[in-house]
Amino acid sequence: QVQLVESGGGLVQPGGSLRLSCAASGLTFSSAAMGWFRQAPGKEREFVAAISWSSWSGSRTYYADSVKGRYTIARDNAKDTVYLQMNSLKPEDTAVYYCVVLLTFYSGTHYYTPRDISSWGQGTQVTVSS
Repeated sequence: QVQLVESGGGLVQPGGSLRLSCAASGLTFSSAAMGWFRQAPGKEREFVAAISWSSWSGSRTYYADSVKGRYTIARDNAKDTVYLQMNSLKPEDTAVYYCVVLLTFYSGTHYYTPRDISSWGQGTQVTVSS
């Protein structure tokens, strides 16, 4: 049974930074495509970032346009953990952030939806407010 446990959420001022962590278990982490989604109040869940890994290409990443250049997704296969470094945070980044296992990592442009997800974490709240 796959388990994803997020941590690192909280309250931050606009322009600030947070780093989310997601500890995974119950899967072969190094071969899993991982990612983050978020859901703001009154809105649908939306894709944030994705990361894959292979021994021949290393990590590949993909970001939603809304976070590109501000967020960085990374993984530590030795710790079965995926991270989301969030910088230059804006009030519109306020949401519950979910760690996910992706069914596949697409090479090139892809509009990830919840249909692309095989497992979800419980979520962690991120609030950007002064």
